[in-house]
Amino acid sequence: MNSSVDEVDEAAVRNAGRVYVRRRGRTTAAQTRALESLSTRYLLDLPSSVLDAAFWESVFGRRAPLAVEIGFGNGVALVALARSHPAWNCVGVDVYRPGFGALMLACERDGIDNVRIADQEALTFLRRLEPAAVHLVHVFFPDPWPKKRHRKRRLVNAAFAAASAACLEPRGILSLATDWEEYATRMQEALDAEPSLRGGVAQRPANRPLTPFETKGLAGDRAVVDLRYQRHATSETGC
Repeated sequence: MNSSVDEVDEAAVRNAGRVYVRRRGRTTAAQTRALESLSTRYLLDLPSSVLDAAFWESVFGRRAPLAVEIGFGNGVALVALARSHPAWNCVGVDVYRPGFGALMLACERDGIDNVRIADQEALTFLRRLEPAAVHLVHVFFPDPWPKKRHRKRRLVNAAFAAASAACLEPRGILSLATDWEEYATRMQEALDAEPSLRGGVAQRPANRPLTPFETKGLAGDRAVVDLRYQRHATSETGC
């Protein structure tokens, strides 16, 4: 996901229920061609009903562990995840159309067929998922919205923690990273307060690729904080 320097659709900010908004960005000629020619293959046609196991089986042609990346940017981490776990069904959730094109191009180039794209606001998407159905949720470098008056737009908050916990299967994983120290603290507070999750600061996963946003953060001498949470097993919570 991107930093606060991008323009935003201010009308979308006012829409009830939105956590982050559609960012404007320049779409390259190649990305435009990908959007025109590959959308029917990679872009999901989301129904109005619950996104349950039957829906995902119809999309991917199989039942498999479901992995979700929220705010996949240009798709670097999602492509790496799908390539290293070909037996998983991988879904990227974002509203950034140039990123859609970049991800489609990468999947087409590398012959990756276990990736699909959901063009939907993150919290709305998570709440539409069947409970306890997701194996893994990734959130890498969400927009920190550093100005105090904008912090209500941040993705990771109590509502996000609850929705993530609800959609994760027992012992399912929520993995996050940010290069914004104050946001890392707020993330941890929100996630620690969710009774269905346990975890905290973690070592950087060896299989997490260096993303463009992480590169920018490191270039600005900002330390990267990784967080890892796990959904309580049903037997431990009694729910």
